[in-house]
Amino acid sequence: MFFSPYSKARKRLNQILSEIIRERKEKRLVEKDLLGHLLNFKDEKGETLSEDQIADNITEDQIADNIIGILFAAQDTTASFITWILKFLHDDPKLLEAVKAEQKAIYESNNGGKERLTWAQTRKMTLTYRVLLEGLRMASIISFTFREAVVDVEYKGYLIPKGWKVMPLFRNIHHNPEFFSDPHDFDPSRFEVAPKPNTFMPFGNGVHACPGNELAKLEALILIHHLVTKFRWEVVGSESGIQYGPFPVPQQGLPARFWKQSSCP
Repeated sequence: MFFSPYSKARKRLNQILSEIIRERKEKRLVEKDLLGHLLNFKDEKGETLSEDQIADNITEDQIADNIIGILFAAQDTTASFITWILKFLHDDPKLLEAVKAEQKAIYESNNGGKERLTWAQTRKMTLTYRVLLEGLRMASIISFTFREAVVDVEYKGYLIPKGWKVMPLFRNIHHNPEFFSDPHDFDPSRFEVAPKPNTFMPFGNGVHACPGNELAKLEALILIHHLVTKFRWEVVGSESGIQYGPFPVPQQGLPARFWKQSSCP
């Protein structure tokens, strides 16, 4: 039987989480983190999981599955997304300067960065926000999803029987010239007008859309604000291409050097 590196890593993560769960049970530790909330989850009757339930392997597996899902779905995807944004900005100096100007105005309005960035200010980052949307379209971090046909569906002369699995390819949709002109060009201005329905789905669509989509974009806006107002950076090397680990990132993960503005040459 063949085990991929990912399946081995998943097994190891399960083991690590099981050890942490057992330690917290034995020491009766109550932490205010995600694992702590899951371990102290209350049902509709207001009761937490019993000792026997927590000790049960099925329950531990469910908790571990939720934790691992959050690590990959909420952290790796956002990190990959932000990495691409930095690459796209680095490759377009004029766009980078425009983003810097937008962010610098907000920075100065906050007493030179001494006051906290506010939610209302992130809503004013219109150019930066369009950069994020175009980055999501170009990179398509989540390339596809799986769905099941709940009824017979006919599509372009083909019959998809009820119960069959389908795999929508978001990357193909996002790079379809029928929906986005010159799809291989990074052009944030295309999002000055909202795209046609069901043509832009970086976080999925419908009731199964990723619930963290706005949080991911907010994290990216905040990071870009602090990066362009306080730092300079340059990409080390010029290798092109994509690597997957498991989500797409620039070749070698976009190695770069960073300087604080005060120490820039």
